[in-house]
Amino acid sequence: MSTPQTFRVAAIQTVTRLDLQDNLARATELIAEAARQGAQLVLLPEYFCMMGRQDADKVAIREADDDGPIQRALADAARRHGIWLVGGTLPMWCPDDQRVHNSSLAFDPQGKRVARYDKIHLFSFARGEEFYDESRTILAGATPTTFDAPFGKVGMSVCYDLRFPELYRRMAADGDLALILMPAAFTYTTGKAHWEILLRARAIENQCYVLAAAQGGKHENGRRTWGHSMLVDPWGDIVAVLPEGEGVVVGDIDAARLAEVRQNLPALRHRVL
Repeated sequence: MSTPQTFRVAAIQTVTRLDLQDNLARATELIAEAARQGAQLVLLPEYFCMMGRQDADKVAIREADDDGPIQRALADAARRHGIWLVGGTLPMWCPDDQRVHNSSLAFDPQGKRVARYDKIHLFSFARGEEFYDESRTILAGATPTTFDAPFGKVGMSVCYDLRFPELYRRMAADGDLALILMPAAFTYTTGKAHWEILLRARAIENQCYVLAAAQGGKHENGRRTWGHSMLVDPWGDIVAVLPEGEGVVVGDIDAARLAEVRQNLPALRHRVL
């Protein structure tokens, strides 16, 4: 099968609420909107299915591998629209009854799951009254994960992973990484300071596209997220962005653009360490 010259992708931005069914319904609407705009791969944000009042609320809705209403909804949507669909993150079973894996699942256009990535790096932050510690309710994953799409290799990651360039360098080691996925729920504080800078850096240093789907607004639980879902090209240029609120960001993966950047500046071939 030949590689398509262009391949349309979309990042969905949500302001996730407390109720699981409401969130799934809204995600389904936005997936359909992305498909209407011609998206062939759609990325949902981290915690698209629920952001509870407490971190521990996610444990109550965790799902076993290959079984559960959230996973069925994702598979059904991928199959219905004939798209590649990556379900931001959802809480998956782990051996610790008080925690979950924060997992990103990829489905092909037939609704078959082709990849699962468990978030490796767990966020913690403390400044004044603002405090987060994901390790209290999440068990870290350990395995970098990629999958093959029609336009090339896709690297999976989640939110806080963005601050660890060695993860992406490992996925890009063979020089064939076409797209990095970044579902996230960056806080307003850290997002305003670092989100765009880090996304553009990851695209530039790995000479690939970065598709980032974020939470973007004030949530029912009181949390405020930064938003700015976007597609960044291999030169670090922002192709499209949605600053805040719910919606869809659409853009194209361009094989010629990938080849041009890598030919003009063959940094990946110049690696020494």
